[in-house]
Amino acid sequence: MFLIVGYVIILASALGTYAIHGSLLALWVPTEYIAIVGLTIGYFVAANNISIIKATVAAVPGILKGSKFNKAFYIDALAMLFEVLAKVRKEGLMSIEGDIENPEASPIFSKYPNLVHDHHIMEFVTDYLRMMVGGNLNTVEIESLMDVELETHHHEAAEPGHVVSAVAGAVPAFGIVVAVMGVVNVMGSVGSPPAVLGKMIGGALVGTFLGILISYGFVEPVAKLLEQKAAEEGTIYKCIKMVLLASMSGYAPQVAIEFGRKTLDSHSRPSFRELEEELKARKGK
Repeated sequence: MFLIVGYVIILASALGTYAIHGSLLALWVPTEYIAIVGLTIGYFVAANNISIIKATVAAVPGILKGSKFNKAFYIDALAMLFEVLAKVRKEGLMSIEGDIENPEASPIFSKYPNLVHDHHIMEFVTDYLRMMVGGNLNTVEIESLMDVELETHHHEAAEPGHVVSAVAGAVPAFGIVVAVMGVVNVMGSVGSPPAVLGKMIGGALVGTFLGILISYGFVEPVAKLLEQKAAEEGTIYKCIKMVLLASMSGYAPQVAIEFGRKTLDSHSRPSFRELEEELKARKGK
């Protein structure tokens, strides 16, 4: 939503101030638009492999949706982990074997559809719970393994943002290329009347204008939003990591989820009291 609002403000500022003393028709040079769009798409395709192209194309529409990583989502995540760890503490590690092998049918996990439907989150949780069930663990080694996995995941999640940012950096150069092509065309018509030459030179300069406007006004904001989304997604994994490591270190479920709660951003972190009351309310259901 704010992306669209920002685009409107950018267009109103750029075109509105120009329209006060100039004609907007002078900016309508279709060949310049076609050339810049074509060069940009060509750069995007040439600079990336097919998996990154697919990931970027799939990620871009997501910036128009609201984030699911809010306080309610984190409360669900902590409540789910609390239930699993409480069951382990009460009935033993083997009691959750069925839950982690089939999360969709699990009496615990199935209560949290927003988490179960996120394949990456559930795979992260169940993989390390499965390791806990499998035998004695060295917490330091498990933490190191988690860090490596999360680094890989963050790199993959951040890739679309980096790709779009690189495209944004290339667009102004394409604007210059288009402008130079226009100037070359003007040089070939140097004997034309001044009015004709002025119109041709103005049309050539539109390329530079478009390259800068499209880059910093339209493409760069998309790159920033993709980077923010990737960073935001990493928070839930950090939270889960801390809860599981605390549990592996022998802390009670109530204390383990507090480790996770403390990793959350201040704007989406439930207070200790909020989380405690939520867990009591769910326990009573």
